[in-house]
Amino acid sequence: MVLTLYGGQRTRASLPRWYMEEKDISYNLIELNRQEGENLQPEFLAINPFGKLPVLIDSNIFTPNGEPLKLFESGAILLHLAEQYSNDIKTIETKALTSQWLQFVNSTLSIALLVPSHREKEFPRLMKELDHQLENHQPLVGNIWGAADCAVQAYLAYLPWLFPQVDLAPYPSIQATIESVVRRPAYRKAIGAA
Repeated sequence: MVLTLYGGQRTRASLPRWYMEEKDISYNLIELNRQEGENLQPEFLAINPFGKLPVLIDSNIFTPNGEPLKLFESGAILLHLAEQYSNDIKTIETKALTSQWLQFVNSTLSIALLVPSHREKEFPRLMKELDHQLENHQPLVGNIWGAADCAVQAYLAYLPWLFPQVDLAPYPSIQATIESVVRRPAYRKAIGAA
């Protein structure tokens, strides 16, 4: 198996990297320095013409033109890894629900967290419901920790870093989730380097 993940500091490459570490999926990591424009060099633009990170190259799967599969967008990468290299996704339902959570994280949750006007309007409502979803400390999809958990938990764990002024006291389940996540060795390895 040859999986190559392109990432860099402060990119969403940390999500698939954390997932692969948790699931013990072998991969090669190539880190690019965005501040120096390494992601905009012709060599990388040939892989992802948008110049965005992360990118996963899966040399086990070939496209119709005979090239290895190249994926960008952390949600798409997580879904692929869950389907091909883990036992998270066993049914159509678990695939659909995993996809739903990945879409939620990369659109709704990320916007509510990172866009100030949305943070003021949507953050409290989303946090209240997420706190409720996490109350039972069970995986979001199925019965094992998977791609949906990885994406949601990673974003929640970003909160104390990015917004230390945000009071998480009203959300005890989210606080417990963050405390649990930051103690995970695979999370620390992935987030510390990507």
